[in-house]
Amino acid sequence: MRPARRLWRRLLLSHLVVVAIGSATLFVSVGLVAPAAFESAMGHVMGGIDGMTGMMSALVREAFQEAVQTSLVLAIAVAAAAAIVVSIALSSRLSGPIGRLAQASRRIASGRYSERVAVTSKDEIGELAQSFNTMAASLESTERRRLQLVGDVAHELRTPLATLDGYLEGLEDGLIKPTDPTWKLLRGETARLSRLVNDLQDLWRAEAGQLVLRIEPVAVTALASETIERYAAPAAERGIGLRLEGDSGLPTVNADRDRLVQVLDNLLSNAIRYTADGTTVTVRLRAAPDEVVLSVVDRGPGLTAAQRERVFERFYRADPSRSRALGGSGIGLAIARALVELMGGWIWAESEGPGAGATFNVALVRTAG
Repeated sequence: MRPARRLWRRLLLSHLVVVAIGSATLFVSVGLVAPAAFESAMGHVMGGIDGMTGMMSALVREAFQEAVQTSLVLAIAVAAAAAIVVSIALSSRLSGPIGRLAQASRRIASGRYSERVAVTSKDEIGELAQSFNTMAASLESTERRRLQLVGDVAHELRTPLATLDGYLEGLEDGLIKPTDPTWKLLRGETARLSRLVNDLQDLWRAEAGQLVLRIEPVAVTALASETIERYAAPAAERGIGLRLEGDSGLPTVNADRDRLVQVLDNLLSNAIRYTADGTTVTVRLRAAPDEVVLSVVDRGPGLTAAQRERVFERFYRADPSRSRALGGSGIGLAIARALVELMGGWIWAESEGPGAGATFNVALVRTAG
């Protein structure tokens, strides 16, 4: 309650200072102006009565000054009392919410991010409380994501590390022979660790705005064709066809070519990973008034409405066991979203539901001109 008491004292002092200045001004002005004005008025009224002016002027002047002083003292006392009442009312109105904000901020500083304050007005204090609640919610969400990220990273690292440790111990004890399949498996696990670390680094740099992008006009059709060619062989192993559909004469987009390749790699590799064998993955390109939309359509398990909202979160998996078995790190789509947003575009997922496949769309701003 110390801040409240200090605020009350300051408000009271400020009102009393105003009362004192006003009282001094009033005393001076009345003391200088009123007697002269009164004598002038009395002179006009009684000027025609011989002898009356001299006899009554002293008594009347004294009575007038006494009445004025009494009125001023009474007015000052009333003003001081009003200042005290107003100060108490204002201090309670201001110091209460401010004190609650101070207490809540201390609790948030101690790690209690769920703390909120009541919004009791629509004035500046209410706006401050609302902004405080928004800030607290953002901090709580950030802390929750941080804890989840730490847990997810630990979980993702545990499996390859356990595999490496088990095989190395077996090799050391002579229980496992150093055959080519063994070395291949160990190399695969180290590659998985490296991929996870590199993905985490890319995601952190993208979300922190630490990536330096080279924004230039990029021909999306040529870029999509090159990406499809790179994935043709692994797709063919499962009988998956890759098809490019697009409007003729598509305009270029403002993007970083290398990062856009990374985004399309993520989308196309995910589509091939999850789509059914013997089906087709389609890359569609179309021009809109202010943008070019690139879509990757698969024939995979599809997404529910809730999954569409969360599919771009770090380490989110619609089917955790299946995703891990297929070798995904769980942050490819999070990286894609961060990169697309850095390039001034947006990304979203569409699906008619489980079993209906999914479409991942990337919209990028067209090059002017």
